[in-house]
Formats: sequence, structure tokens, C-alpha cells
Amino acid sequence: MDFSIKAFDAKNTITSAKTGCVAVGVYENKKLTAEAKALDGKGEITAALKSGDITGKAGTTLLLRGVQGAQAERVLLVGLGSDESVSEKSFASGVQAAIKVFSTLGAADAIIALPLTEVKDRDTAWAIRAVVQAGREAIYRTDTQKSKKDPAYAGVKKLALAVPNNAATKTALAQAIAIANGMELTKDLGNLSANVCTPTYLANTAKKLAKDYKFEVEILDRKQLEALKMGSFLSVTAGSEQPPKFIVLKHKGGKAKDAPVVLVGKGITFDTGGISIKPGAGMDEMKYDMCGAASVLGTFRAIGEMGLEQNVIGIVAACENMPSGRATKPGDIVTSMNGLTIEILNTDAEGRLILCDALTYAERFNPAAVIDIATLTGACIVALGHHHSGVFARDDDAGNKLADALQAAGKATGDTAWRLPIGEQYNEQLKSNFADLANIGSPGGASCTAAAFLENFTRKYAWAHVDIAGTAWKSGAAKGATGRPVPLLATYLLNR
Repeated sequence: MDFSIKAFDAKNTITSAKTGCVAVGVYENKKLTAEAKALDGKGEITAALKSGDITGKAGTTLLLRGVQGAQAERVLLVGLGSDESVSEKSFASGVQAAIKVFSTLGAADAIIALPLTEVKDRDTAWAIRAVVQAGREAIYRTDTQKSKKDPAYAGVKKLALAVPNNAATKTALAQAIAIANGMELTKDLGNLSANVCTPTYLANTAKKLAKDYKFEVEILDRKQLEALKMGSFLSVTAGSEQPPKFIVLKHKGGKAKDAPVVLVGKGITFDTGGISIKPGAGMDEMKYDMCGAASVLGTFRAIGEMGLEQNVIGIVAACENMPSGRATKPGDIVTSMNGLTIEILNTDAEGRLILCDALTYAERFNPAAVIDIATLTGACIVALGHHHSGVFARDDDAGNKLADALQAAGKATGDTAWRLPIGEQYNEQLKSNFADLANIGSPGGASCTAAAFLENFTRKYAWAHVDIAGTAWKSGAAKGATGRPVPLLATYLLNR
């Protein structure tokens, strides 16, 4: 779907717009938006409301054809609720309903003339992102690996947004499209089967991004990881035939002296649990255990397209977690890159074992902040469901500022996050009689003890951990990667 801006004024009115369809808003109190009023010269829209054919309830629609005085072939009435200062929820419902109708039309183009500049407590940029994201979601398909493809999207191909045509709206639209492209890459990677999306596949994806957007890229292999003494990371990959890949992407959009933000992604391309093997039911979804890595790559695509004027480093620790005669066993003790020894009590708590070495590696960049993103714990789903990602940071000035900034970016995009606690009390649960710390804690607060484990490797910089176990993909009939938290990460970077 192609998106553009269509500005209306006294000379170029909505009534003169020649298009396959124009969507305008109506309210439950029988009132019309300014755009709907302009098209209601013969009273047809008012009559539709009075008849009860559309109530104005948020998300309801009514398609009218041949409206007198309008050059558009069709006029789509979209309910926006009872409040004329349109709420975020009502606007989002209206946009999604309009896009659903557009997907069924034979028209090649359409205009969405809902009140994008009038959403309560939201700016125009937010409204533009909402339209672009809904449009891209409507055309997204998960049939990459099917021999017989799903029915192709056959609806509106060109969608114009009725907003003022100025530098701010042009920038907002370009950013929205870039973020949507980043989400699509993240979804594509997550949805691929694990026999295709291997650590090597992720490394090749990073190389392609580097070529397309002029990033620097470095791929470290097993021998280099051994030289760096990443014993924790290597313990996870010990049972797999697939070689591990440690991927480093560098976007140098800022000044050379500017400290970078480092994004660290968990890239377990398939997680059996290792010797602590998972139950068989639903194990196919463990192909999504690399969604942290996918979100880093997706965010890099977005910032590459936007030409972000900042320095950003992406680190992806990629491997499989498989059982074999070589696999790490419960009770084994390994030495991490920073010298701390770890007793591995459960080989299914492997994400933290690869992330801890990646977080130590991040020190070399003297970062302004480090954010790791991981499908880390099922306990985060117990705590937050599938609505919010979990955010963890130290309770100090730098940690609080970073957590607040991430939550603000999530709120601004609808890619929401909720802060959960860490602290010394959770480190107490990680004590081991035989090593510096264990990789799982005593019962209770499993998401918090996982974050506390990672915190031991981050004390030389500002750091936050984002647990996306509940938000990175959907199960059931809607099974598929969501593309989260690319909007949160990209907007956090833009806000800086």
C-alpha cells in the first residue's frame, strides 16, 4: 500500500477530490466531522444517521455510493464514538474499520479524511502512524514458505491522508513508513521456520542491511568467541550443529565523539530447552525465541531508512539451544566473558546466558545506554499478559531516566511497556554454593530474577532490559510475529 498526503483548503476542497473512496467521520450524537459536513450538501449523510443505518459508535461503517456533490465514487462513513474530541481508542477503532472496508473495495485509491489532527492527547504524527500501521497490517501475508500463496490483497492500493502538507507531516509519514518496514522485517524473520532462519540466516540478513543502508557489520564466529572467552554464550550452542553467530551492526549517523545507544537482541533461532527439554505441545513456537534479535534488525532497517542522526550499535547473539551428547548439562559451571562463573541449573534458562556475554561485549563501545531485548521469561506473560512488554532498570538516576523514556516511547506508539522491579533481594535468589551465581533463582519472581541476573553484567553503563515474551508473537488462529517492540525502540531513538 502506497501512502501520501492530501491537503484540502478553500480552493482544493474535499468535494472536488476525484478518488475511489473517501472516509469521513460521524458521531453517536448525530453530528458530523467538518469533512463529513462538506460532503453533506444534499443531506444524504445526515439522513443516513437519522435512519439508524449507522449509529456513530466507534468502529461502525456505512458505505454510500454516488453522493451528490462529491466527486468521489464512494463515501465511507466511519463511527468515531460519542466524544467530538476524538479519543485515541475511538480513532484507532475508526481507522481499523476504514482499512477493513478499503480492503474489500474494487477502488484503486482512497482518501482517509478522519480528524487526524484532532485526536485527544495525541499529535498528528501519532495519527499518521496509526493509519500507516493499520494499512500495512491489512496487506501483510505469512505465506512466504507456502507453495500455494494466500489470496493476494485486492483492495485499495493507494491511500492518501487528509492532513496539511508541510515539513512536519511529511517527516511523520516517512518515519511511519520506515517503522512499518522495520516491523515487517521483524515479522518476516520471526515467522520463518527455524530450519531456514538459522544463526547464519540472521547474519546474512545483517549483511544485507549493512549493504542497503551503509552500516558497518562484523560477524564473529566460534573461534573468535572462544578467543573472547564467551564461555556462557558458547555453553548454549554446544549441543547444536548450527554454528553460532555474534553479529555487530554499526549505524554512524551522529558525531564521532557521540556515545552510541547499544541494542542487544536475544537470537535463539530455536529453543528446545536443551537437556532441560520443553514439553512437546507448542514447542514449534520456539522459533520465535529470536524475536529480540529480529527486533534489533528491524529497528536498524527503520533507522537506516530514516537516516537517523545518531550513533547506534546493534548486537545480536545468535545460536540454537539443542540437546545432544555435547550439550551443556544441568549442574555444569561455565565462565562468562567478564569472569563471573555461572552454575547452570536449568538449560532452558539459556537466553540470559547468551545475553550476559553480549552485555559485557557492549562495554567496549562506551555507550550512552544499552537496551537488551529478549523473549526471556514465561513469567513475564503471567505478570503482564500479552499487552505490555516488561521493562527493568536499576533504581538510580540513569536507570530511571532510561526506563521512563522507554515507557514514554511505548505509550506514544501503542507498543506499550510496564516497569517491573529488580534489586539485591532478587540477586539473593541467584546464590550458588559452587559458582558466583546460578542461572535461575529460587521460586518466585522469575522475570525479576532473570533481569537481576543480567544486571550483574551491566554495571559500567546505563542499562534497561525489555522482556517481550508476551508481546513478540501471537498464538492460536492469529499465530504470527507482531513486529513489537520496533515502534517502541525506533521512537525511543527518535525522541533522543
